[in-house]
Amino acid sequence: MSPGHSAAGRGAGRAAGAAPMFAALGDETRLALVARLCAAGPLSTARLAQGAAISRQAIAKHLDVLAGAGLVRRGAGGPGRERRWEIEPRRLDEARRALEQISRRWDEALERLRKAVEEEP
Repeated sequence: MSPGHSAAGRGAGRAAGAAPMFAALGDETRLALVARLCAAGPLSTARLAQGAAISRQAIAKHLDVLAGAGLVRRGAGGPGRERRWEIEPRRLDEARRALEQISRRWDEALERLRKAVEEEP
């Protein structure tokens, strides 16, 4: 099997594919929006802007970034004409799997280091 087709190579490809998602989540405001949508379910932009330190327009721009990364989507409309935003659970699951994979690699690397240190005279 060639290096590009090894399990590690495939995992690296998946992690690289998750980079836009993690870049979107790297912003504190966007991370807070995702957390709020996870906790409260679908919400309109106006509801998401309530109590925020930034404008409704800024919230809308952050939601567009999250949508571009596949983390949220516009759901069915609520009361009035404003549509609600909702989490895209499949993408969050991809993020969780990518983080678990990275965590396993670090655990394996630390275990190899521990063994190497213990074997030295």
